[in-house]
Amino acid sequence: MRAGVFAGCLVLVAVLAYTGIIPEGIGRSNPLWVVLLALVVSAPLSFVLLRRQREAMSEQIVDGVDRAKERLSANQSQEDGVA
Repeated sequence: MRAGVFAGCLVLVAVLAYTGIIPEGIGRSNPLWVVLLALVVSAPLSFVLLRRQREAMSEQIVDGVDRAKERLSANQSQEDGVA
């Protein structure tokens, strides 16, 4: 999803540079300028637009870690009972 946001910003910045609304860069730096500006624009957009997905993924990771801790605890208690 983040790559999609970046691609959209890259197309938008390229169109704006081509039409002359924003400067195209200095000398032959046009492609680099466009890519860097797209990165700068897409970073905060990704942070805001992808908040729900980031929180959902975080919950999945926390749940997985909790399950792993429970299994480890159960295994340790079984080993303690055998010895």
